[in-house]
Amino acid sequence: MAYTVKKLAKISGVSIRTLHYYDEIGLLKPAYHGSNGYRFYEEEQLLILQQILFFRELGFELKQIQKVIGRKDFDKIAALSSHRQVLQKNLVRTKELIKTIDKTIKHLKGTQKMKEEDLYCGFITKEQQAEYLTYLKNRFGKDHPYFAEAEKNVKNWTKADLEHYKKESDADMKALAKLMESQVSPGSLEVQALVNKLYQWVKGFWTPNKESFIELGQMYTELEWKKFFGRYDDHHPRLAKFLASGMKIFAERELN
Repeated sequence: MAYTVKKLAKISGVSIRTLHYYDEIGLLKPAYHGSNGYRFYEEEQLLILQQILFFRELGFELKQIQKVIGRKDFDKIAALSSHRQVLQKNLVRTKELIKTIDKTIKHLKGTQKMKEEDLYCGFITKEQQAEYLTYLKNRFGKDHPYFAEAEKNVKNWTKADLEHYKKESDADMKALAKLMESQVSPGSLEVQALVNKLYQWVKGFWTPNKESFIELGQMYTELEWKKFFGRYDDHHPRLAKFLASGMKIFAERELN
């Protein structure tokens, strides 16, 4: 069954103007054009549009999406499975935050008493923040162009944020170690999807360019970094180097 651009816009919620734009940049081409010049889309294009929407929801930029879905080794089922894992983790995180909100509301209403320490549970100390930022200054240089951005965002970190990242990171690193043991290339779609998740997290407190993301990967192989988050070799002795290779490939493909 063929769909006009108007019908596809209606069922997908994507505007006609956006569909025209996706066609113009080569992100989503129609299956064919009718004799009247109208665009017509079939199931293959509908599935591609679904992938575009999933990747957008997960924070990918259009240029990144175009590169990923345009690769010969792109696997829709593998991509959907990856999307599901990310969304499931986000759902768990959201439920945890809602529980914390509900408990605090009950405490404020006087219907449920919270322990004093629970009122402050989740906040990392200023000393921990200062230690981390000092390390970044020493490693990147105090005048690094992204440092002001990092300092602004890190001050809002909580212990819960950090623990959430560590849990997700551990799961991702286990998956990455398994791929490495299976002799999968650092440049493969599966590895690059995990590297992109790391990139999206890093962007939460500073935005690396090609050179600094490659440098960050190198940092993961250094002993000093392991004091903070870099226990990647706990999953496999060669994992930090494998991750650094994947980050270098990602940066050269995706970043300026």
